[in-house]
Amino acid sequence: MSDSKLNKTDAQWREELSPEQYAVCRCSATEPPFSGKWYEHKASGTYVCAACGAKLFESDTKYDSGSGWPSFYQAMDKAAVTLHQDESHGMRRVEVRCAQCDSHLGHVFPDGPKPTGMRYCINSVALDFTPES
Repeated sequence: MSDSKLNKTDAQWREELSPEQYAVCRCSATEPPFSGKWYEHKASGTYVCAACGAKLFESDTKYDSGSGWPSFYQAMDKAAVTLHQDESHGMRRVEVRCAQCDSHLGHVFPDGPKPTGMRYCINSVALDFTPES
């Protein structure tokens, strides 16, 4: 991961991302539960940001939370994601964004498994996957 943020115009994001990716990554939408391609995915590798390719989560930290979205108990590196208070929709949550391009990824909750107790609940559409070689 580089030390500088990736800055693109709204027009560039609209051109590079699918409409669903744009809605989630740039406008903080949420895909329907149990609909994402990575929800039941079990291969070994690295989940990366769909918008910029930054490495975000390792497959060995993924688990079935029953929430309907891919869930991880920790980010690949603390510097890979940023956390932000989200009080939208009448709820108090902690939003997870890609540290490299500021794309919305999902939310994190303190109800995950050991060793961290955290549940990073991430939209599949915000992720790509690089298999282990």
